Amino acid sequence: MRYSSRLSLVLKKRSCNRPFSSNVDDAVPSFYVAATRQHAGKTTVSLALMSGLQKKFNKVGFIKPIGEKSTVIHENGIDVAVDKDAVLFKEHFQMDHVPWRSVSPVIIPPGYTRDYLDNKITLDLQKEKLKEAYNDIASRSDMILCEGTGNCAVGSIVDASNADIAAWLGIPMVLVVNGGLGRSIDELTLNLTLCEVHNVPVAGVIVNQVQPEKFEQTMHYFKLAMQRKWPDIPVLGAVPDKQFLGCPALSELEVLLKGNLLTGREHALRHYRVRRDLQLVADSLESFLQELRHQRAVIDDGQQRRTLFVCHASRNDILLGFLMEAQQNYEHSPRWQASLLMTGCADYPLSDQLTDFVITMPKAPPVLITPFQTDESLELMYGYTAKLNAEDRHRVDAAIHHYEPYIDFDLLMERITILKQKNYK
Repeated sequence: MRYSSRLSLVLKKRSCNRPFSSNVDDAVPSFYVAATRQHAGKTTVSLALMSGLQKKFNKVGFIKPIGEKSTVIHENGIDVAVDKDAVLFKEHFQMDHVPWRSVSPVIIPPGYTRDYLDNKITLDLQKEKLKEAYNDIASRSDMILCEGTGNCAVGSIVDASNADIAAWLGIPMVLVVNGGLGRSIDELTLNLTLCEVHNVPVAGVIVNQVQPEKFEQTMHYFKLAMQRKWPDIPVLGAVPDKQFLGCPALSELEVLLKGNLLTGREHALRHYRVRRDLQLVADSLESFLQELRHQRAVIDDGQQRRTLFVCHASRNDILLGFLMEAQQNYEHSPRWQASLLMTGCADYPLSDQLTDFVITMPKAPPVLITPFQTDESLELMYGYTAKLNAEDRHRVDAAIHHYEPYIDFDLLMERITILKQKNYK
């Protein structure tokens, strides 16, 4: 069922009185997604929301009001700085009806905060950019999803927090909270308080990354706490954690480690579970080769095995052994998916002769080199949170497929309608 006609009847009755200096288009239903903490999975939830909304509305618009990490898009002869999440949404969902200039109206690069505090950038300028972008998307869409940056307070230093922007636009908030009890409720309390201070209505909460083995217990007590503290705010969905979605790809590790993927570029989107798939190589070449052959035997028996071996750049014997053994493994076991990370290449660079041999080797497995030492590399990888991006379509599709069924879209639309009606009175 399409919701646009029913909601438009409600929304068009709204008063023109807005916090902006001039009116914001309120004839189109919309809501704002923010998290209660960093790495709560807000973008992943937003992807699932967008997928579900596209099944209910003809044209769904997207806007990332404030962006930080951006890329440059060439549009109508002009270079436009666009937040990377906005690129992901616009490209993945083929939103050709909205222009690049509007999906990411305000970018905060290094130095922006100082310029704002020095009055080189004004609050009115930020508001005007957001208003123009929002109205442009509203004129082209039947529904708008606004994705914030981080928790409700992020952006406060430039007076444009997620709570501020939702208040300016006059739209309800959907909060993404990390699965759990004590800490999750604490974080939710802080963010709901900020929404209340800014008079931002909250449509509901989506609980993310709930431990599957404790799903029923966690959600029973989480909903019990919600009913006692905020009986009018529903849980719109609860999503069990899926480990694969948090696994970085080799292409991400290449950037993280400031490295160079010498070979296996075609496998750059191969994912590894950092805490399970990493294996340090510190013993003899003979022992290492025995391990490789054991893994091939395991795979031949039908078991899945994917290992990211880590060794120091001084171990040329491990590199050559890995490459030679890989040739046989690829020939006899196509499902063999090992890669090799060589650390310390700043102090022990590979010789030009060895590098040429590696990069010209046919069907070579992925070999990633990094200037960081082994302990530094491990610390970076263990502390890294994988992010979805437009190039990794497989993981984006997997995330949407996993998340979307756990979200109650009918309840979400009902809440948006109710909150809008309350604001008219």
